[in-house]
Amino acid sequence: MDYGAILRACRKRKGWTQEDLAEALCIEQADISRIENDRKEPPMSLFQKWAMVTGSTDVLVAFIAGMEGMTILANILTITGTSIIGGFINYLF
Repeated sequence: MDYGAILRACRKRKGWTQEDLAEALCIEQADISRIENDRKEPPMSLFQKWAMVTGSTDVLVAFIAGMEGMTILANILTITGTSIIGGFINYLF
């Protein structure tokens, strides 16, 4: 699966540069770039940490629940701030 666009959207939703995220994750900026451009697949532990530090745990829950990647991406980019993922999270908890 291509995670790059989803993870990039999480980073941008937070308003961070690749450098900001690299510092938060204690990895190199080049690795952020490789992951976002689908040249490197992140281990699940990094995916989880990425979601946590960017405040995108809704994305992680949707992924684990089996939501399709493009649906997740569409919901990340929802401008209104209300999304299917947010409703799904509220339903679960």
